[in-house]
Amino acid sequence: MFVLGIDSSTQSTKALVVDAEDGSLVAEGRASHPPHSEIDPEVWWRACGEAVRQAVSEAPAPVEAVAVAGQQHGMVALDSTGAVLRDALLWNDTRSAPQARRLTERHGAASLAERTGLVPVASFTLTKLAWLAENEPENAGRLDRVLLPHDWLTWRLSGRPDRAVTDRGDASGTGYFSPSSGEWSPELCEEVLPGAAPRLPEVLSPAQVAGEVTEIEELRGATLGPGTGDNMAAALGLGVEPGDVVVSVGTSGTVFAGTERPCADPTGNVAGFCDATGRYLPLVATLNAARVLDSTANMLGIDLDGLSELALRAAPGAEGLTLLPYLDGERTPDLPEATGTLTGMRTANLTPENVARAAVEGMLCGLADGIDALREVGVAVRRVLLIGGAAESAAVRAIAPTLFGVDVQVPEPAEYVALGAARQAAWVANGTDQPPKWPLRCESYEARDVARGSEIRETYRRAVRRMHG
Repeated sequence: MFVLGIDSSTQSTKALVVDAEDGSLVAEGRASHPPHSEIDPEVWWRACGEAVRQAVSEAPAPVEAVAVAGQQHGMVALDSTGAVLRDALLWNDTRSAPQARRLTERHGAASLAERTGLVPVASFTLTKLAWLAENEPENAGRLDRVLLPHDWLTWRLSGRPDRAVTDRGDASGTGYFSPSSGEWSPELCEEVLPGAAPRLPEVLSPAQVAGEVTEIEELRGATLGPGTGDNMAAALGLGVEPGDVVVSVGTSGTVFAGTERPCADPTGNVAGFCDATGRYLPLVATLNAARVLDSTANMLGIDLDGLSELALRAAPGAEGLTLLPYLDGERTPDLPEATGTLTGMRTANLTPENVARAAVEGMLCGLADGIDALREVGVAVRRVLLIGGAAESAAVRAIAPTLFGVDVQVPEPAEYVALGAARQAAWVANGTDQPPKWPLRCESYEARDVARGSEIRETYRRAVRRMHG
């Protein structure tokens, strides 16, 4: 049996046809998205169709089940006819930071964390709805339904029925869902949208059938899974078990783990998400990850391999040079207006090698802080699974164990978000209690010189305190 997993991310749509028996890749397709933080959802739909047709055209047999994973938090606002009211605001759009602050001031961080697992920041859907009400009241007045990116694509695949669906994982990133009860908190939506009560999708269980595909000819009749958010799908694709912490270094940086109990962190550093299996997924997210390396390489006039080579030629600690990598503001810590800062510059240490090393270390120090934040809410850290585009960097692989303080395993390169969506599709098609077990092959990197790593991280923390309080 063949299944299809779709990953609609910030930058592109990926579609994988997978053998449901062992998770082996059979065929794949890809289509790009414009790199914006505000986008017409029709772009996703066209890219979805293109990527799916590429993948299915190479498959040896029809696809029997499909699931969609999508970037979390994006606000897709629909009117009563099902038309999109305005371009979707994505997770990396920070314009709703003032609304997030006011929500926290009104309710208190601890109260909101207990109710929703989250302390509002500009990324979350609830704050975007508040921004809509304050800045586009006409659109807010016409709002009938709010969907997340993966919800919207699942809805489109099934022919835009009156019933829209989502799952616990993606719902838990909105700011108006209770992970503890597994139910919406619509009163929070109604609070930020005075006089409106938008319809919210039905929350399905992890392997519940969502319908069938009607709108892409090559998939017509295939069973639809509920889908999920991108981080939840990555955890499912990796088969995360207790003690595993995943560090994903893509457009954004994420640090997450699978747990049996919900998390409510009043500091807001850890988002208390649900996962795609019925458990929970405490997660720390940073806005700045692989793009820090891209920007530094561009500044130095080299490619990413060249950046890695330079970084590995420098001594650990970059001779005192430290990069605070807040190039696009920051989500954790919550510094939406912050900028990147290079500190510790002296005549002797301002070399390309040290700048490259500082970029890699600065990015990884932010992620190491995320691992510590998980420890502080009771998450056991046995090993780190390092994934994402930047995990292919030799410098990132070599430096990460020292700064993380634990052994790091790098799974073989794969599209784990799309693979997780495919695993969910196989689970739905099989009708079993648990998802299928698929093998995971990893390359291991041992934690060494951890004491030096602690010194580098302390220098980084001092720079954070000095520059941003």
